[in-house]
Amino acid sequence: MPRSDPPFGAADEDESPPQAPGRTLPPRLFYEAVEQSSMAISITDDRARILYANPAFTRVTGYPAGEVIGRNESILSDQHTPALVYETLWGRLRQLQPWSGRLVNRRRDGSRYLAELNIAPVLDAGGRLTHYLGMHRDITEMHRLEHQVRNQKALIESVVDAEPVAIALLDTGGRVVLDNQEYKKLAGDLRAREPARLLLEGIHGPGGAGDLAAMRGEGGFSDREVRVDPGGGRGARWFSCSGTWITEQDAAADAFFAPRRVDYLLLMAKEVTTLRRREEEMRVHALRALTAESERVEGMRETLEAAAYRMQEPVNLIQAAVQLLQRRREGGPDEALMRVLNDALDSGRRALGTLEACIPERREGPAAPVNLNAVLREVLGLFTRRLLAAGVVVEWDPAPVLPPVLGHEEPLRGLFKQLLDNALDALESGGDRRELHIRTRARDDAVQVEIRDTGPGIPEALRLRVFEPFFSTKGRSGDGAGMGLPMVQEVVNRHAGLIAIDPAPPPGCCVRLQFPVQPTAAG
Repeated sequence: MPRSDPPFGAADEDESPPQAPGRTLPPRLFYEAVEQSSMAISITDDRARILYANPAFTRVTGYPAGEVIGRNESILSDQHTPALVYETLWGRLRQLQPWSGRLVNRRRDGSRYLAELNIAPVLDAGGRLTHYLGMHRDITEMHRLEHQVRNQKALIESVVDAEPVAIALLDTGGRVVLDNQEYKKLAGDLRAREPARLLLEGIHGPGGAGDLAAMRGEGGFSDREVRVDPGGGRGARWFSCSGTWITEQDAAADAFFAPRRVDYLLLMAKEVTTLRRREEEMRVHALRALTAESERVEGMRETLEAAAYRMQEPVNLIQAAVQLLQRRREGGPDEALMRVLNDALDSGRRALGTLEACIPERREGPAAPVNLNAVLREVLGLFTRRLLAAGVVVEWDPAPVLPPVLGHEEPLRGLFKQLLDNALDALESGGDRRELHIRTRARDDAVQVEIRDTGPGIPEALRLRVFEPFFSTKGRSGDGAGMGLPMVQEVVNRHAGLIAIDPAPPPGCCVRLQFPVQPTAAG
């Protein structure tokens, strides 16, 4: 069975062994190799007079071999090549060193072309120069294409840099491989925090920028708004983000015969902070009016609940007296006393029922995603005047991007307002150091909030009792006093959260809250 020839470059186990040192190839083989080369080759004497030119030389320059023999290589020179290039060329050759570079040459018909040239001195056995070997090729078209690509790249970069939108190209590992000036500016504003990582975490949740390859199947996204809280006294910023997947062919050498694709995410973030801040200001003004009304209703609710709580005590006592009298009676019961007690019990129950019916209902819609950073900022806005009047220094340290909590915004706002009310009451009670520290963090599928003040604090023995109805560290009772923290506890419970007073805080009081994070939706 005939055996096919091995591919070019592959080993043939039957091929003859290489020629032993000392054996030479026939001179004719060298001549034919040069004659048939696709590279323009010329050989000159030591004064650069052409002694030989191969057919490729004629194809490139237009000069027939018979026309250039005996003439100097300078017939190809063109004034568009700077003199310094020729000086460098001859400086190397005089040192008997090869030179390679690019020259603008002139063909026989006067047209110009860009030549990639290699010139090597040929030495005799004594190391003396005898000839020059020149090889060159026409790279005019390749040069034109290279510059066309560079020009298009520069044009695209200029257009992208001129866009008032932060743009970044990320690989599937979440690394930024290309960005524009607006993105660089944003990175500087965020003080070395990677903007793409923050924005993607705001869209996909914590770790959203860690492995983009897992999100490739979900496709891109459009107009996803992300809130970033830089902290350090700087206000929140909002961005409308869009992401598009881009695929290119891998340019690695091992992918030449087995093409493979490389995916990138083109992330674009348009800042909409001005619009959102204007909306937030309007919202805070509306919240002030709404909060005043809510506080009036909440005060009425607390007063009525306190009254109902207090009224329940005598009703319970009357009921206990009736049960005790029924157990002790011997022979005929004291009908008159029983009637009076039963009438009083019925009257008390009716009055209690009427009072409870007057308590305003809490109307809440369905639970929705809530950004606790936004809620806390709004509540702080409500306290601006009081904070300034009391000379309180606020340290606002939010997580740059906070995952949403599934809950009811108004009760959560009321919860934080009550806690800040308590903290400000403590700070205004005395002391030269008046500081309020508010911090938010995302931890293990939960959002943590810490509110710490430098007031007198709560004694350790009272840290659990403060959540009891009508208990107050302010020395007041009745009229709803002492219902604030029980209300906070109720809201925390309704949101499946946790609340605790730090058992060993620094000077002052530290309240820690934790709420479960809303599950992240795909895409």
